[in-house]
Amino acid sequence: MSKNQIVDKEISQNIIERINFECCQVEKKVIQWRRTIHQNPELGNREFKTSKLVAEHLQSLGLEVVQGVAHTGVVGFLKGASSEPVIALRADMDALPIKEALDLPFSSKITTTYNGREVPVMHACGHDAHTAILMGVAEVLSKISDELPGGIKFIFQPSEDSRPDGEDGGAKLMIDQGVLSNPSVDAIFGLHVMPLPVGCIGIKSGGLMAGVDNFWITVKGRATHGGLPWAGIDPIPIAAQIVIGLQTIVSRQLDITQSPAVVTIGRIHGGEQPNMITNEVEITGTIRPMILQ
Repeated sequence: MSKNQIVDKEISQNIIERINFECCQVEKKVIQWRRTIHQNPELGNREFKTSKLVAEHLQSLGLEVVQGVAHTGVVGFLKGASSEPVIALRADMDALPIKEALDLPFSSKITTTYNGREVPVMHACGHDAHTAILMGVAEVLSKISDELPGGIKFIFQPSEDSRPDGEDGGAKLMIDQGVLSNPSVDAIFGLHVMPLPVGCIGIKSGGLMAGVDNFWITVKGRATHGGLPWAGIDPIPIAAQIVIGLQTIVSRQLDITQSPAVVTIGRIHGGEQPNMITNEVEITGTIRPMILQ
């Protein structure tokens, strides 16, 4: 090993030790941020309190901060010892229209209007943890910015899972609005919490998580009284056959060894009264294909 290699190794070890120290210092903050966000969840394109919390924290660290990207997104930029390369770290902020099942001091009691319905809201997909973790990472890296061989762009994305029907948003809108430019990003990293053993990190080459597309199906029938089903066309059993049929796309029509995929029906709605046959049924779901390299 050359003298320069020994020096570089010592510098790297010093940075690791500084990072470990700063992580310990910020741990309690991250836990509190996560619980605050969990207790105050917001749906996609409505992350007003969450984005305010994030922006104020990034500003307190002295980062360059841009707010209102893709409606409620926040982007912070940390300058390192040099201007290049630029690495982006990304977290999602939105919650889901799901009722909290656990009774904890920081459980969500929030309800809101979503697609015309009053719904409960909770962080059921880990975005509260993602946001809190990235806030902590920003604080840690800001303490060693003089050691960073480039810049770090912190991207807090809204509307990853949910947004009202008919609204744009999410990653695509952030990209369209230039989140990966000025300065340009050379690589981007994100994380997703999973129930691994404490202290373990999971990673693999190739595809890991699939992209998602939503779909909507409307089955139109003809309303009639429930006691006279022959006088109308009942869309509910037709919709039921469609739901069952969709499940055979993956199980019978795809080579799962070449293209893993999931078809999920997340919402089905039709009718308002138990004694009436409705005019139509709405089916909403997602398709998640993954192309293996």
